[in-house]
Amino acid sequence: MTATVPAETPKVGAGRMSRREVLQALSGLMVGMFVSILASTVVANALPRIIADLNGTQTVYTWIVTTELLAMTATVPLWGKMADLYSKKLLIQLSLGLFVVGSLIAGLTPNVEVLLVSRVVQGIGAGGMTALATIVMAAMIPPRELGRYAGIFGAVFGVGTIAGPLIGGVLVDTSWLGWRWCFLIGVPFTLLSIVLLQRTLHLPVTRRKVKIDWLGALLITSGVSTVLVWSSLAGNKFAWASGWTALMVGGGLVLLALAVWVESRAAEPIVPLEIFRNRTVSLTTVASILVGVAMFGGTVFLSQYFQLSLGKSPTVAGLMSLPMILGLLVSSTVAGQLITKYGRWKRYLVAGAAVMVAGMLLLATIDAQTSIVLLSVYMAVLGIGVGMLMQNLVLAAQNDVPAHELGAATSVLTFFRSMGGTIGVSALGAVLANRVATLSAEELGPLTGGATGGEGSTEVPDLSALPEPVLKIIQDVYGTATGELFLVATPFAVLALVVVLFIREKPLHTLSGDERRAREEAAAVVPGAH
Repeated sequence: MTATVPAETPKVGAGRMSRREVLQALSGLMVGMFVSILASTVVANALPRIIADLNGTQTVYTWIVTTELLAMTATVPLWGKMADLYSKKLLIQLSLGLFVVGSLIAGLTPNVEVLLVSRVVQGIGAGGMTALATIVMAAMIPPRELGRYAGIFGAVFGVGTIAGPLIGGVLVDTSWLGWRWCFLIGVPFTLLSIVLLQRTLHLPVTRRKVKIDWLGALLITSGVSTVLVWSSLAGNKFAWASGWTALMVGGGLVLLALAVWVESRAAEPIVPLEIFRNRTVSLTTVASILVGVAMFGGTVFLSQYFQLSLGKSPTVAGLMSLPMILGLLVSSTVAGQLITKYGRWKRYLVAGAAVMVAGMLLLATIDAQTSIVLLSVYMAVLGIGVGMLMQNLVLAAQNDVPAHELGAATSVLTFFRSMGGTIGVSALGAVLANRVATLSAEELGPLTGGATGGEGSTEVPDLSALPEPVLKIIQDVYGTATGELFLVATPFAVLALVVVLFIREKPLHTLSGDERRAREEAAAVVPGAH
């Protein structure tokens, strides 16, 4: 009975949600999206205090951010695939539940090891929320209308990404709260999101026999994780050109090659390789990787720069991120509204990429003496560029694939953007640690070990414990190293601009994902009837 297909083509818009219903459903999604993104960034300004309390090193500093991003990155394709097969509503609530568990463990952690495990659990939950929120939007809303809502979501993503450090800084500086609330604060909001989604999100569920490609998922996760672990440790624990590099990079590439072979033969692949035959998907995927490297790789370490180079408190360091938040918020929202009004989207991709390059180049000039006004302008420029670019890459891909591939296309883009971000944080974090150790050794000589913990395992310095001459040198070192970091990240932004130029603009669909899917299924049945 369930296999019976109506002879007539479904009426377009008959089952479409009203704008009020869409906004109600989006409220739960936006809360969930905000807290999942917040998990990646809220610890930024709290990290120096967390590292000091738990006796961690500069390597641990990077890994507290990286483990969450890594778990999120590695599991996004699996969440995206399951979204094409199971109830999207149930999957979102499951991902939020995992996020709650991870947050509780992190908030109660007794040591660095347990904290890292909790960040993995948080990352798995955040991966589900990040991928599924965009997939659900595409199911409910036509691409032509998606710009209006995507702009809002892009703003939420941006605010969560960059406001996290401000919230974390305030919590750390509030004596009766402390850094543990950086993790615990997300729990009530996540529970609220689960309740809102239960009440407002109503999507049709596709019931069919499925076969999850667990081997492909394992190989993809293992391959990506191996490469990311290498990018974090190379140049710090061992030399870039070393036996360990050959072993880890070679092993990672072998695992990924096996994953491609398995995916090409799987009945239900995690990442359908056919999707890359679509030019738009391939180009937006490459652009997403490059945006992830440039954005996450650069901005994660700005909070450390504010505190260690400019000597600001965690709260002030958070406030200093506001220009980037406002730039991203305004550009994302305005671009989304204009896309919905005029139906043109490529101009915003190109403009966003160009402005992002300018922002990266400007931030490459910073040091310990850069004025707050100039720094604010530079960050606002970067925020404007990222706001126009990031969410609209997803819109371009979703508009260019069949409805039954919406989940796969969205998760592929999210996966590669997160992977780019994780690689950026890992590799650039290793570069920063290495440059700080080298510059400190040049300036301080034998004092380096006492000031920064020694080369290779550079401890994040306690500025209050340093004598004035050493303090000035350490601030200069972190300022110089952070500017160099943006210079290293700039070529990735330039490549993103080049890739975006080759994306072809196509008219935006006026049907939602569910409506397109119904029409495609009906069209597929008609030839068989003749």
